[in-house]
Amino acid sequence: MASSSIGTPATVKILVVEDEPKTGDYLRQGLAEAGFVVDLARNGPDGLHLASSEDYDLVILDVMLPGLDGWGVIRALRKEGRMMPVLFLTARSQVEDRVKGLELGADDYLVKPFAFSELLARVRTLLRRGRATEPDVLRVADVELDLLRRRVHRGGRRIDLTAKEFLLLELLMRRHDEVLPRSLIASQVWDMNFDSDTNVIEVAVRRLRAKIDDGYEPKLIQTVRGMGYVLETPEAR
Repeated sequence: MASSSIGTPATVKILVVEDEPKTGDYLRQGLAEAGFVVDLARNGPDGLHLASSEDYDLVILDVMLPGLDGWGVIRALRKEGRMMPVLFLTARSQVEDRVKGLELGADDYLVKPFAFSELLARVRTLLRRGRATEPDVLRVADVELDLLRRRVHRGGRRIDLTAKEFLLLELLMRRHDEVLPRSLIASQVWDMNFDSDTNVIEVAVRRLRAKIDDGYEPKLIQTVRGMGYVLETPEAR
């Protein structure tokens, strides 16, 4: 995995503790495609064992788990002095449940069903808090993308993007010089499986290219026929 992945550098390890098979597999695949190293535990005792014996940068933890619930897991981790960020992911939406998780030491709380793009944004935010090496501004060629202020400049000139265009550009910049297939772009930006009958990705790329490349040199966003798209730096050509 390249260090320019959408989330953080390739050394970042995430543990997902989720007993629902489809959700667990979905999270593992999506986070791996986003550039993370991901382990998956399907019950509380296995999750606690992995979190206690390995060095993880983040734990995504379901509350309702067999063997030991998520509250028991985080209680044990904090007692051991394990202070990695923990994101609770659960179907329980009651305020008292959220408060209990936060009081036990959770850093964030996301209620199912969720959009993967929101999960990814929360993951990046938690990792930035704990890792000073995570940049607030991405720079590729003369394009600057400010992750905190959600602003984009090229050649010093402000460029206004929609929310989806911002996510698409962030993905392309984090993985610059890497050809990204449409299926990966669809899952990371639109939270959907790629449907060959839709042209939503082509339209979005065309609109983003018009804002980022039109009137500027060199042209950065390239189409690789039959494969996908790449934000290619001049040095890589």
